[in-house]
Amino acid sequence: METEFSLMGIVDGLGRRAIKRLHYTSELLLMTYLSFRTAALNPMQGFRATLAVVSSQVYYTGYQSLPLISGLAIASSAMVVLQSSSQFNLFGGGNTIGRMMMMLIVREMAPLLTALIVIARSGTAVASEIGNMRVNREIEALEVMGINPLSYIVFPRILGGIISVMCLALYFLYVANISGFIFAKIFLNMPLNFYVDAIMQVIAKEDVLLFACKNLVGGAIIFTICCYQGMQVKQGPQEVPQATTAGVVNSIIYVIAFNMIVTILFYMNQIIKMGFI
Repeated sequence: METEFSLMGIVDGLGRRAIKRLHYTSELLLMTYLSFRTAALNPMQGFRATLAVVSSQVYYTGYQSLPLISGLAIASSAMVVLQSSSQFNLFGGGNTIGRMMMMLIVREMAPLLTALIVIARSGTAVASEIGNMRVNREIEALEVMGINPLSYIVFPRILGGIISVMCLALYFLYVANISGFIFAKIFLNMPLNFYVDAIMQVIAKEDVLLFACKNLVGGAIIFTICCYQGMQVKQGPQEVPQATTAGVVNSIIYVIAFNMIVTILFYMNQIIKMGFI
């Protein structure tokens, strides 16, 4: 009986957490929809004001992250080339490097590392900034003036975040491929045309769609969650660090979960196409 009760308690706890997570996800989706809807329909919101906030978000999130992204891209390409070099020498095939660059850099490392850097640098800033705006009653002042906070505060940050994450991931790929060739030239004496052919032979439209999906949706996830947590500040400034921490933790959980789901679906589709299922 005690074992049965303990099992029921575990199941009940898991069910409560699942329902709470579903409710949280539905609120995030609703806020995203309302922010885009009000931005399109709100006559009080000017295009110039929105563009100014979006440009500022792209500058702080994208441009200022370039040095850190460059370092991670160089390190990632170095690891891929060094890991591929043993198989290259063993099997004598240059396609190994192209396949490894595609599987690790394009499909996994570029989207995930870019998202984590953006969460650490900009996610925390967005959550704390909006939380402080709530504490200082700046959001209430906007509502009194007839300006919807979702269109003036949330929408530009989500849009700017999506653009920034996508651009940073593309920059990550650019630096990783350039540095990958340099390492391949140093360690394997590989010609440029051989390196380019090795990558071009394995790239497919599914990889482009996977890359775009992970980065576009990942950027939306990060800034929606951080904006939502900042908007939840109610009582005072002591809640701002809590909102920031919640924004970072939930962003990491949702981004990793989304990337895992998309990767699983991608490889299941590949298995089905190959006829194993």
